[in-house]
Parts: sequence; C-alpha cells; structure tokens
Amino acid sequence: MKEKFFRFGSKLVKYLFYFLFLLTFYFAITSPNLILGDNSITGAGTTFYTTMFIILTVILLVTFYTYSSWSDLLKFWFVDRQWITASITLGLAVVVQIIFVWNMHPAIGFDPGALHNALYNTTDPETRGYYSLNPNNMPIMLLMHQLALFFHSKSWLLFDFITVFLVDLSALFNILCIEIINHKKIPLAMYIHALWLMLFPMIIVPYTDAWVLPLVSLYTLLYVLLRYGKFAWGWKIPIALLCGVSIVLAYFMKPSAIVGVIAIILIEFLYLFKGKFSKEKLVNEFIFLLIVIIGMVPTYSITNYAIDHQKYIVVNTSRAIPPIHFMSMGASGDGGYNAKDALMMAKLPNKQAQVDYSKKMLIKRLKKMGFVGYIKFLFKKHANNTTDGTFAWIKEGHFIRGNTKPSHKGFAGKMRNFFYLYGTNLGDFRYIAQVWWVFLLATIAFNWKDNRKLIQMLRLTIIGGFIFLLLFEGGRSRYLIQYLPAFLILATLSWSNSWKWIKGMFSWVGSSEKS
Repeated sequence: MKEKFFRFGSKLVKYLFYFLFLLTFYFAITSPNLILGDNSITGAGTTFYTTMFIILTVILLVTFYTYSSWSDLLKFWFVDRQWITASITLGLAVVVQIIFVWNMHPAIGFDPGALHNALYNTTDPETRGYYSLNPNNMPIMLLMHQLALFFHSKSWLLFDFITVFLVDLSALFNILCIEIINHKKIPLAMYIHALWLMLFPMIIVPYTDAWVLPLVSLYTLLYVLLRYGKFAWGWKIPIALLCGVSIVLAYFMKPSAIVGVIAIILIEFLYLFKGKFSKEKLVNEFIFLLIVIIGMVPTYSITNYAIDHQKYIVVNTSRAIPPIHFMSMGASGDGGYNAKDALMMAKLPNKQAQVDYSKKMLIKRLKKMGFVGYIKFLFKKHANNTTDGTFAWIKEGHFIRGNTKPSHKGFAGKMRNFFYLYGTNLGDFRYIAQVWWVFLLATIAFNWKDNRKLIQMLRLTIIGGFIFLLLFEGGRSRYLIQYLPAFLILATLSWSNSWKWIKGMFSWVGSSEKS
C-alpha cells in the first residue's frame, strides 16, 4: 500500500509537471517575440542585429557539423578546457552586467518607484496610502532605507548595483547546489547561468522579484546540503537552523517565494512511503524539521516585531489588501493587474469591505465565464504567465520614467535602444531573450526518464509556481523570476538526458529518411 501511494504521488507530480510545462514550451516557441521583421503584435520589430545573430548561429552550427577541425577546436575550448572557459564566460557575464548598469540606470516606475519615493518623503499621503494597502513591501523598503543610510546614497545606481550583487549571489548559490549533486556539471552550470545573467536586464529594477532570488537559492542550497551533503550529522544542525532563517526572510521579502519550501515538504512526505519503513529515518526527519522550525520561529518574531514597531513611516496596516483581491483580479482581463479593482481597494473604508467586494467580483467573473470558459481562460492565462522570455520587460505601467526614446549617440545611447520602450532595437533584445528562454525550457522538457528525488522536488516547485500564478494575479511572466533558481538548477541537471534524447530523435529521423 505504501509503495502504491508513493508511485501514484510520483507519477502525479511528473504528469502534472509535463502537462503544464509542455504547454509553456509550446507557448514559448510560438511567442510573438520570435516574429522576424515588423511586429504588429509587440510593436517592436527586429532589425539587422537579429539577422546577424541568426546568420552567425547557422554558420556556427553548419561548420560545427561539416568541418571536423572547427568542431574539434570548439570542443577543445568549451569541453576539454571547460573549467577555464566556463569561468571566463561567467566572469565576462559579470563584466557585462557592470557595464550595463553603469550606462543604464534610469528611474523606474510602478512598485520600485514607490519604494524609492519612500526614501525621500515618508509624509506624502500617496506614499503612506501605498504602504497601508501593500504592507508586504514594507520589509524591502525598510531594508533599502538602512542601505541608503549605510552607503550615504539614495541613487538608483546604488540600488541597481545592489540588485546585481543579489542576483549574482543567487547564481553562486545555484552553482554550489550543483557542486553538491554532481561536481562534473559545474562548468555546464556556469555556462547556463552566464547566459541568463547576460540576458537579464531586471538587474536595473530593484524590487522583490530580483531581491528574493538569493534567499530562494539559499534555502534550496541548504536543503540540498541537508539531504545530500556528505559530512558529520552534527554539522547539519546549524545548516538546518540557517535554513529556517532563510525561509522566513524569503517569506518577508516575497511571500509567494516559499512555494519551493512547500514543494520540499510535500516531496519529503511522499518519500517517507518509498521502500521499507524505518523508525530511525522518521525520527531523524522529525528532528531536522524541528531544528528548521526552531530557526524559523525567532526569525519570524524578531522580523515581524521590527516591522510592526518601525518609526520610519506611519501606515494603517488594517487597510492591507486581502489575498482574495488578488484572486479576484487574477480572474479578470488577461489575469493580470486590474486598475479598477486596485482603485476600489483604496476607496473602500476597511478590510471587511475589501473582502466583500473582492469576493463579489470573483464570483461574478467566474459565473460569467462558466466552467468551460474558465478553463479556456486558464489556458490563455498560463500562456500570459509563462511565455515571455524577457520576463515582461517594459510591460508594467510607467516601467521607465522620463524620456523613453533614447538617443543613438554614444555607447550608452546605442545600448539603451535595445531596452527602452521606443528604442529601435527593443525587438532584437526580445528575440534573443526569447531564444534563450526556449533553449532553457527545451533543456528541461526532454528529460523524461529522470525521476530522482531532487528532480521531482524542482518539478513540484515549478508546478507550484504555475498554479499560484493561475489562481492569483499573473498575466505576465515577471512573476516567474522568483522561481528561476528551480528552472536553472533543473536545466543543468537535465542537460545530459535532454541532449541524448534530442540527438536520438535526429538520428531516428535521419535513418528513417535514408530507409
């Protein structure tokens, strides 16, 4: 009976993952970001740069399979000397980040703008109203305030460089996870993370999406250390305590970021039913869970007390937007932000009125769609949530403040044309970022046969992220950023099996054509 439950649970995770993930893969390869030339859907077409990117890619592929001397040289650089080359590539990615931020650190609108405004004026009624309605952003705002005091600066440049540091720290923690699982895959992890870092302009958007990344990567790393680390039992106690601390800090930074923790708990519970039952194993699991909780409780109490008793800004947290508002908003339009709903939350006098209004609108929207209509809506919303490899770059309201039509003069001007709303090369960036996203998804998608525990945990994390965005506010892929550690680690661990499957498919197609 135990084994049947385990097999059922394991298959459920795998089948649900591939159902949602293959939809994501399909949506990604049919994304309007991959339209060449004029693009009436996105409004930003590709130019000569994308053409050159495609031509160079084709040349590299053709010459690799045609000229043995060239393929041997590439193998020498990127395989035989992969430790050196991968390290250089990762270092180059960091240099690219620094150059990017130094030349492009504009003021950002939407929520990051509200965080930055609070560093200058805490008495403004609009600012106080924002934090009264959105107290979930109090932790990052207070942290930014302390950093501004420490560095004696409130500039966007400072907070952009802090974002770079945090994103790179997340990459380091991810790579350390791979080190514990399979040392030989470290160069591959460096290559994959370097590509991500060079195509991730969100480093100039200091907000919870990027700032929570190192905390998610850290609790994942600590879990991997607890489960797969080969060292004395006693050393795992401080690791378990630190794991509890990192989970709570991730929760305060962005509550939805603990989806990975839920995945860990569910997978650990499922694997209790695998094999012969052992009381000793159950006791050990309980002890470590208790230690993690011991790390969580004081961290939560201290952090929550500090936020509740802060004197920096006066807010009325009794007017905080209830979770059902985000469910209601997530069932409207394209499943994303609804300005009318947000305005109503500000107008209504108390939380009960907010709950009543949100519940009424949610029921009304679900009834209007009907069961079949809601299923169709969820398919469309899943596409909106996961398709865009730029992670909804420039798609929030007032994303970049000020003039968004950059000059063509100088290096900085030419760079901004790839990232500003009215830049002539925005379509080129979207195309290349989408190619990277399709590549990453393909690396994960074809690892059919791998059912290792960690693989299943990462799959369940991604499932959790998908389902969360389907139930609550979504509508754009920016919300996927918090789950990127699971994607990046899973891609690294899946590369070998996926590549073998793809090569096998090409070999089968080739042999079929010859016969």
